[in-house]
Amino acid sequence: MFTTSRFTGPMIKRILWFFLMLAFVSCNNNKTPKATQNQQVSKDSTVSPTVKKKTILFFGNSLTAGYGVDPSEAYPALIQDKIDSLGLNYKVINAGVSGETTADGNSRIDWILKQPIDIFVLELGGNDGLRGIPLTGTKKNLQSIIDKVKTKYPNAKIILEGMQIPPNMGPAYTSKFKEIYPAVAKEKNIGLVPFLLKGVGGDPKLNQRDGIHPTAEGHKIVAENVWEILKKDL
Repeated sequence: MFTTSRFTGPMIKRILWFFLMLAFVSCNNNKTPKATQNQQVSKDSTVSPTVKKKTILFFGNSLTAGYGVDPSEAYPALIQDKIDSLGLNYKVINAGVSGETTADGNSRIDWILKQPIDIFVLELGGNDGLRGIPLTGTKKNLQSIIDKVKTKYPNAKIILEGMQIPPNMGPAYTSKFKEIYPAVAKEKNIGLVPFLLKGVGGDPKLNQRDGIHPTAEGHKIVAENVWEILKKDL
C-alpha cells in the first residue's frame, strides 16, 4: 500500500498529470468512431459541381423580341419557364431584334455565333414579306444563316419557324412566301415549326392593336407551337 510520505510534491504532480492525460486520451478514443462517421456522411453528401447548361438561341425579329409585352411574357422566356419546370439543363437566349429582315439577320449572325450554341431557332422573314422583298432574296438569306450556323457549330440542332403573311402583296406572292419555309427546312434537313402564329394570327383577342404582334396570351400559344417541335431536340 502506498503512502503519500514516499512521494515528494513534484512527484505527486507528475502522477496526477499522467492520470489526467490518460483520461483525455481515453475520451478522444471514444469519440473517434463518431467523428469518422460524421466525416463519411459529409463526404457522401457532397454535391457534384453543376454541369454547364446547354444554350438555346432564338434568333429573330420583333415576334421573338417580344414587342409590346414584358420580356418575361415573350415566347422564348415562356420556353425557358417550361424548361426550368421540367428540370432540363438548358438556358435560353433571346436574340430577337425588332424590324429585322433576313438580310439584316444574315449580316448579324456572325457576331451572334461568337457564343456557343447547342440549339438554334430561326424566326425571320415576316418583315421581308410585309415589305414585298423578292422571295429569292429571302430564301437565300435564310439558307445562308443556316449554313453559317452549321459551319460554326456542326453538332447544333437547328429549327426554322415558318411564317405566313396577309394577302396584301397578292395571292401568288403570299402563296410562294409560305412555301419558302418547308422547302428550306427540307433542303437543309432541319426542324420546322410549320406556322409560328398558328392559332394566333388573325385573332384580334390574341394580337395587339397593330394586328401583327401577339399579346401576352398570344405568346403562350406561340410558345406551345414552338415547344411541340423543340421538345424533340431536348
